[in-house]
Amino acid sequence: MIDANELRKGTTFLLDGELYEVLEYQHYKPGRGNAIIRTKIRNMRTGSTIPKNFLNNHQFQDAGVERLTAQYLYNDGDYYYFMDAETYEEKRINATIIGAKKGFLKDGMEVDLTVYGNEVLDISLPLVIELEVIESELAVAGDTATGANKTVTCETGLQVQVPLFINVGDVIRVSTERGEYLTRV
Repeated sequence: MIDANELRKGTTFLLDGELYEVLEYQHYKPGRGNAIIRTKIRNMRTGSTIPKNFLNNHQFQDAGVERLTAQYLYNDGDYYYFMDAETYEEKRINATIIGAKKGFLKDGMEVDLTVYGNEVLDISLPLVIELEVIESELAVAGDTATGANKTVTCETGLQVQVPLFINVGDVIRVSTERGEYLTRV
């Protein structure tokens, strides 16, 4: 059992039969009475985020979520396939769980999977990824009145705003958290 005082960012627990992860945590002690634990929690299955307050003596059941390293293999449209780095077991993940992260997945790339029992709940990408530019808008050297950026398409299909000097064939570094261009490699 987990006490409400032990909740921290990243902690997973069961509440009303649902699996939740703590995104934000704040311990609040009013002048009188019990302390209040203010949290923002995310349902691990649906992805919905809700604010929730608990009293400091509230208890939760530990979720027992496991994080393992896996290598991205391929996708067939509906499912994405990964190989566990330790057991070489293949894991199949529904495309809805991958969501917007699909633009960052390259063949052979290592990611961290969040697993509860035999169910894969989420994937964690590296903070930065290098992608090759395969398509680029035409940019005119004097066209700098609006910020001097253009849109390029990377090898994974991801579209990114980049400076005008980026060309087809260049390799760029992209932040996976914000989906923004960082630098040319």
